[in-house]
Amino acid sequence: MYLKKLKIGNIELENNLILAPMAGVTDLPFRMIVEKFKPGMVCTEMVSSKAIYFGDEKTRKLLKTEGEKTPISMQIFGSDPETMGFAAKYVSNLADVVDINMGCPAPKVVKNGDGSKLLLDLEKAEKIIKEVVKNSNKPVTLKIRKGWDDKHIIACEIAKIAEKCGISAITVHGRTREQYYSGKVDLDIIKQVKNSVNIPVIGNGDVVDEKSAKFMFEYTGVDGIMIGRASMGNPWIFEQIKYFLKTGEKLPKPSNKEKYEIIKEQIDTSIEEKGETVAINEMRKHIAAYIRNIPDASKFRNEINHITNYEELITKIKNFILNLDI
Repeated sequence: MYLKKLKIGNIELENNLILAPMAGVTDLPFRMIVEKFKPGMVCTEMVSSKAIYFGDEKTRKLLKTEGEKTPISMQIFGSDPETMGFAAKYVSNLADVVDINMGCPAPKVVKNGDGSKLLLDLEKAEKIIKEVVKNSNKPVTLKIRKGWDDKHIIACEIAKIAEKCGISAITVHGRTREQYYSGKVDLDIIKQVKNSVNIPVIGNGDVVDEKSAKFMFEYTGVDGIMIGRASMGNPWIFEQIKYFLKTGEKLPKPSNKEKYEIIKEQIDTSIEEKGETVAINEMRKHIAAYIRNIPDASKFRNEINHITNYEELITKIKNFILNLDI
């Protein structure tokens, strides 16, 4: 049975399917929607250790968890051991798990030496890991890519360093920074990491449905799976994968009514958290994800991108979704 409880340090998750941290996506309203479908853990958007260190209010708002019941991992990034230690101390009082980001490929992150850039400096990476573990009162995990590029494949090396420094679990995205999200994920490197350490290893990349989730477990032997982009517009994926791993059968797709109600709930929660203007603007990418691969989706997307009023937006979505022939 691939579906099982997962122990990360002294925290036990009800299952081993985890929502990945995604900048601009895994905010409180989205996490609360995903939590309805019972993943083992959810992750906040990554937050800058420097921003926490300097008391940035906007950053601290990203760490709001009011109303959440699912175990929460808070992901911090940075390349200065001192500020990473400070951030670890801060977020470990709010989260169940503290996660270190050493995988983000975004240019604005790596240009400062943060995220996946640390895969080119394992000495500094080790110092950061030690500081975070020392300052956190919760289990610490690490998220990495397989390497910077094909000449620097260091996933097994950094996994061993992480284990030695007290990391409780490691997540491996099976692409290099150079690849971003292109090409196929390398399951072999995830398997190699799994075989090189004794702490839990979580596989990440290209899990888009029930069969790809099962194959990730089968091929790599990972202890858990982290799902990112495939959950956007499809929070049902966690329930679908759990059911498939238990029974070998697929759940029916959500009805148009279910889909509409979930979209509306996410919009309502977003407005409650952020106000109408900001929420509607930020929800556009989520709405686009909910309707991807549906006939006339691009035309509908263009129409809603010009709507700034809540009532008008809800009416438009309701009429479109409930009248779909799917």
